[in-house]
Formats: sequence, structure tokens, C-alpha cells
Amino acid sequence: MIKTESLFPGQWSLVLRSVISRRWWKTTILVLLAMAVMARLGVWQLDRLELRRAFNTRVQTQLTQPILILDGAALADDLENMEYRQVVVQGVYDHDAEVVLRNQVWNNQAGVQLLTPLQIMGIDRAVLVNRGWIPYEDFTSREWSKYAEPGLVEVSGMIRASENKPDFGRRTDPIPMPGEAPLKAWHLANVYGISKQIPYELLPIYIQQSPSSDWVGMPYRSEPDLELTEGSHFGYAIQWFSFAGVLGIGYLFYIRREETETSKSEQAKEKQHVLQS
Repeated sequence: MIKTESLFPGQWSLVLRSVISRRWWKTTILVLLAMAVMARLGVWQLDRLELRRAFNTRVQTQLTQPILILDGAALADDLENMEYRQVVVQGVYDHDAEVVLRNQVWNNQAGVQLLTPLQIMGIDRAVLVNRGWIPYEDFTSREWSKYAEPGLVEVSGMIRASENKPDFGRRTDPIPMPGEAPLKAWHLANVYGISKQIPYELLPIYIQQSPSSDWVGMPYRSEPDLELTEGSHFGYAIQWFSFAGVLGIGYLFYIRREETETSKSEQAKEKQHVLQS
């Protein structure tokens, strides 16, 4: 508990002069740098909070939109800015151009997800569809044909943005050059990269196919894991600002104590010197 009598202006003016004295200026610089870093971390958390709020607003806006029928005029829409909107499309799968998304888990089992081009009915364009999860053993044995869906199909799902840049810790994929063998296993759902090994045009997005009651087998389908909350960013920001304030105030009290003890020690030495003389 801070005593009121310890806060006289005269005493603190001496402390403020001490922080830039020869004895303390180096420590003062270090403390100020530490406070600046803590304050910057607080601002960074507030920036992340604003990004999170913007993301939540964007997603909630798309979730409330009517289902988009992906044909005709809808193909000219700005689909890349419609991520998480529900969509329906009809077409025929090109299983020969199918690839997989690596390192996918279902109920603690390792596996992959099938990414299959769907040639949209009535036009010469296609869209990549994430049809769901299969076990890793089927990927390594190339037993994909048993998961084929021949003929005309209707896909209901959610628009997802192409993954062109890896998150922290995720690997990038080499994009095949003309004449090279196609890359069958990808770390990212990179629509642009995958389109380079397909002889027709892909839409710039892909569809994550939704689970349905009439589909009970593999590939296992799932909805995107969306957490539309603000998280802990505001609380973390308050913590960092508090740390900066506590460090600054604590540093002043520390200097005051040290200067007081030094002054008392010098006065005692001077008194002893006077007595001895």
C-alpha cells in the first residue's frame, strides 16, 4: 500500500531528476524501451481485435446471404469476396485430375482430403471441390477410385478462398511447370497452383462440400470450423498496457527508495565524520 505522505511533490521532483542522472540514465533507457515494447504489444492486440471483428462481420454477412446457384451470371460475381457463402452447383467430376490435401485429421486418424475438379454443367469451366476426408492408407495405396462419384452430381457446400500463402509452420507447394508431372498431394488448397496442371479453367475459389443426411460413407465431409468470437485480444491488450504502467510506476518507486537510502547513508557517514573530528 502506497502511503499518502510519500507522494509530496518535492520528493517526486527529486525522483524525476534522478531518472536522467548519471547513476540511472542507462537503466531508465532500458525501462522506457521495455515499456514501449509492452505498449506496442497492447496496440498489436487491439489491431488483431479489429481484424477479428472485421472477419466476424464479413463471415456473418455471407452466412446470412441466400444460397448462390453457381451458374450463368453468378459465375461473373466476385466469388473471392464471398467466402463462407452457401453455394449449389451441378456438374461432372474429373477424377483423373483429382488431387489430395495432405495432413488432415478425422477423429484422431491421419488422412487426406480429396480435391476434385467439377466440370460445371453447360459451360467449359470447372470448380475445385473438397469432397472430404479419406484414410491415409488409401492415399498411399492410391485407392481413390472407390470414392469416385460418376455422372451428373449436385454439390452443396460453402465457398472457400484459395490458400495461396502458408500459415506459420505450414509448407508451400512447388507449382508444376509445363511438361512436368502433376503434383498429386498438396499442403495447401492452392487453386491457382492446381489449375496449372489442369487443361481447363478453374474458378478462383473452391467449394467445401457440406455433410448431408443421405451421405453416410467416405469421403467424410465437414463444415469449416468457425469461431465467431472476439477472442481474448482485448484482455491481452489491457494486460500489456497494465504491465507497462506497473513497470513505469514501480521503477519510480524503486529509484525513490534507493535514493532515499543513499541519502541516509551519506548523512550517517557525514555525521560520523563530524563526530570523529
